[in-house]
Formats: sequence, C-alpha cells, structure tokens
Amino acid sequence: MKTIKQLTLEAIDLLKNLISTPSFSGEEHHTALLIEAWFTHNNIPYKRENNNVWAYNKYFDESKPNLLLNSHQDTVFPNKEYTHNPFEAIEKDGKIFGLGSNDAGGCLVSLLAVFTYFYSHKDLKYNLIMVASAEEENSGAKGLNSVLKHLPTLACAIIGEPTLMQLAIAEKGLLVLDIIVKGTASHAAHNNPNNSIYNALPVIEWFKDYSFEKISEVLGPMKMTVSQIDAGKQHNLVPEQCRLVIDIRVNDCYTNEEIFSIIDKSLSSEKVLITPRSLKQKSSSIPKTHPLVLAGIELGRETYGSPTLSDQAVLTCPSLKMGPGNSLRSHTADEYIFREEIEEAIPLYIELLNKTLL
Repeated sequence: MKTIKQLTLEAIDLLKNLISTPSFSGEEHHTALLIEAWFTHNNIPYKRENNNVWAYNKYFDESKPNLLLNSHQDTVFPNKEYTHNPFEAIEKDGKIFGLGSNDAGGCLVSLLAVFTYFYSHKDLKYNLIMVASAEEENSGAKGLNSVLKHLPTLACAIIGEPTLMQLAIAEKGLLVLDIIVKGTASHAAHNNPNNSIYNALPVIEWFKDYSFEKISEVLGPMKMTVSQIDAGKQHNLVPEQCRLVIDIRVNDCYTNEEIFSIIDKSLSSEKVLITPRSLKQKSSSIPKTHPLVLAGIELGRETYGSPTLSDQAVLTCPSLKMGPGNSLRSHTADEYIFREEIEEAIPLYIELLNKTLL
C-alpha cells in the first residue's frame, strides 16, 4: 500500500495535470480521462457516465451504510484579469496557480488520494464511494445528480469544496424566480394607469421588505434579492411587460417548495406571473452530533454555515462540506492553492475517516 506521502505527491501531480487540461462545465472529457488514469494506475475498477467517474472500495458490503466522497472536476471560465496562462500550473512561493486549483482541484485530488488510501482496507464501518463529478459550476443535468440513480442509498457524504478544512455543517440553497409583471402597452405621451413598470414597483418593494420568520442557528436569515429587471425598448413606448429575476438564498428552516408557496400566495395575480427556474437546489445540513462532525471537532476543526452552493444541493443525506483552499479565492484571477494546504488536508481527511470508519 502506498504511503500518505506518496499519495500526496501523486495527488499534486494530478492537480497540475488537471489545471493544464481545460474542463469547463459540460466539457470535462479530458479531465475525466485523467481521473480514469488515476484509478487504473492504482488498480481500482471504476465506472463512468458522461464525464462523471466513480468507484467503490474493494471490500464493498451491501449490508453496511455508504459514505460518499465527492468533488467536481469542472471549472468556470477564467477571469479576464488573469496575469498568466490560467491553464498553466505554475508553482511559486508555495502556491500552485491555475484555473480550478482552489475550486475545486485541490479538494478533488485530496479526496482521490484519501479514497485510494482506504480502498483496500477491510472491516470498515462504512462503504466508501468516490465520485469525481462534472457540471457542478453550472448545476448541469449531467453532473452528480445524474449519477445518484446508479449509487446505493447514501448514509452521509463529504463534499470537497474549499473551506480551509473547517466543517461547513450547513449550506444555503438557491431558488431563482422569473417574474412577469403585466401592463398595457401605450405611447408614453398618453395617460396610462396600467404601466407595467409602475405595476412592478410594489412587487420589488415586497421583496425588499419581506422577512421570513424562521432564522437558522447556523445559516442565519433568508435572503432575497431583486437581481435583474428588464422592460421597454424605446423611450416613447410604455412596455406591456416588466420582467424581474429574484435570487433567493434559502436557509435550512424552509424547503424551496415552502418558499415558493409563500411568495406565490402573496404576489401572484392576473398581472403578476411567477415561475421558479428549479426547486432542486435546496439547503443542506448535517447534525452537530453526527460522527463525522464530532470527529472533526475532536481534530480541532470549527463548524460554520456556508453561503455558497455546491453539489450538496442535490443530496438528500446528511452532508459535510470540507476541503483545502479558501472559498474567497474561487473564481478570482490568478486563482491558487497553497501546496501546504493539500499536504495538510490529506492526512487530516484520513484522521477524520479513521475516527469514523474504523
């Protein structure tokens, strides 16, 4: 069996290869090949559908609960402010630069190393399933959500996202609403008591002023933002419609369906049509008393609630978000991760799972 040091060196090499291989959401074919090569090199059978690659521990036992290890291989498009090639893995001053290094390449290669470390262990309390998923950044239909139907029931999960290896025990969900506010088209010179833009004002005011009663202990209050407005094409024509987009960050006190129901009952009318883009990106959490969380606290990790969305949103089991890197670096120009963060993450993950699996 390889040592932790060997696995760490190989994981960092894989990270550099991933950085050098473009993998925008939906275009991860070549990074999926790199992950296949990792499994092949380590004599681990794997499965693949679209650009998702997954594997099970050697001594998988159907009678045991299943623990998912997951992180994503896709990236956003590079920020225009990059000062160097985003697809060149540059190591300098202890940092590994490159697109996807922090979000979430460092997490992905760390979890692959950890899964490989435990792959041949016998008598684990949980089965381990490793999924290197696609289309996380665009919440695509061919991401982790498409793999779940192939997996056995999951008891819990660790989602690799940059958290400075702290314990994100809850994550806000996302609900995006498209709203059409109707009115009557007319010449701007004439009196029009049914101006769609004016009709939209009380709708905007409602979202500005409304407060949901339940406040999460970990995630805090709900947050609703009118983020887009579109109406009219020329100065002298009152438009028949005013379109709004609402960004809603959902805490773990409400389901997306409950939120939509409250808004729909409050605002929908003949003049106001509300359509949710998706109800699937729900909030997620894991109890503070869960063995994974207790093990992390014992290792000196802190718990917190995360405002950013991840593949946790498609899971129904308790899930913990935890990984090397800093979320504040994600999607920024000259993205990087410290080499030391990966070197520390892999043994820390292993300690966490030793306390949970053995």
